[in-house]
Amino acid sequence: MPNLYEPSGKQRISSIDILRGVIMLIMALDHTRDFFYNGGAFSDPTNMATTTPILFFTRWITHFCAPNFVFLSGISAYLAGTRRTKSELSSFLITRGLWLVFVEVVILTFAFTLNPFFNGIILQVLWAIGISMIILGLLVKLPLKVIALIGALILFGHDLLDTVQLPGNGAETNLMNLFLTARGTVIPIGQTHFIFDLYAVIPWTGVMLLGYVFGSMYQASFDPAHRRKILLYTGLAALFVFVTLRYLNLYGDPQPWATQRNGTYTFLSFLNVSKYPPSLMYSLMTIGVGMVVLSLTGKVQNKLTAIFIVYGNVPFFYYVLHFYLIRIISIGVFYAQGFGAKDIVDPKHKNPFLFSPPHFGFPLGGVYVVWLCVIIALYFPCRWFSRYKKTHKQWWLSYL
Repeated sequence: MPNLYEPSGKQRISSIDILRGVIMLIMALDHTRDFFYNGGAFSDPTNMATTTPILFFTRWITHFCAPNFVFLSGISAYLAGTRRTKSELSSFLITRGLWLVFVEVVILTFAFTLNPFFNGIILQVLWAIGISMIILGLLVKLPLKVIALIGALILFGHDLLDTVQLPGNGAETNLMNLFLTARGTVIPIGQTHFIFDLYAVIPWTGVMLLGYVFGSMYQASFDPAHRRKILLYTGLAALFVFVTLRYLNLYGDPQPWATQRNGTYTFLSFLNVSKYPPSLMYSLMTIGVGMVVLSLTGKVQNKLTAIFIVYGNVPFFYYVLHFYLIRIISIGVFYAQGFGAKDIVDPKHKNPFLFSPPHFGFPLGGVYVVWLCVIIALYFPCRWFSRYKKTHKQWWLSYL
């Protein structure tokens, strides 16, 4: 994931790196489940009719990753601006946003699909962050209060579009999906290619804009104790609003919670908020927790947080590398489980991901084992690259 403030010669903010590192590790669990869970990569682990509490939790805990990454990217963008003029920051954000879109479309799409013909283009979080960064780059010259107002209007208002019904196809519908309403939307490109869009841009842009505003509290002149207090109270307020609005079931999520077969599943239904696109309930729940963590880890330093910081120092490096490591392992498991060349492509189920035939993978326990192997294997490469960034000042490091 993006890391906009360069470490060379600069003091890093440990609470940001701790939170980013924790989320990096959790995020890898979801991607490991995508490729190794034999319950099916396209099954819904939050479906109350078919899920189990541990499967639901395995998916739900990863909900906290993307929104907090986008929020932290906004904070980092503000920090990057403390060493640049507004024009320089605008140019930097726009060029870096374009770079992230390229990485998503080319480098990460190939990691996901392993398809050299790119029949399917996968748009995920780097796509959303990249376009959001470009939009922020166009807005940075506005007063901070105006940016805050735009971010808040998007965060609290975009769920009004849940009631809008557009035709099933056409340019207007495709643009609406790309920017506002995508829920795993397939956009055809000719007969043999398509875009698979999971991240509608504008709702995520609202999160980044608010992160940029909160980044102003990380100026050197801002009292750290006061910042921690603001983060704590704002995070707790967000969680209170989440619980209240979610209980009322009136607004903020297209999927109301409902009484289920027992209390456990009713509680899961209450937590089962919508990520695609990120609903108000989803954002309040996840970013609220993120703010509380930022507040409580502001002065924490121990061996565990030092490990988290290693991953949090190099999020982009880790993010790209972990996908390729997961896919390399998946190819090995593919052949170890007795699959062959005829199983690489799965035309029957129209699966865009190669080496992912039906019945491939492990039960959930095996997924956790693979996940642990992935994050442990990446520790030393991340530590090396973190040290490299701290001792080198090449311009291109700011894009990694």
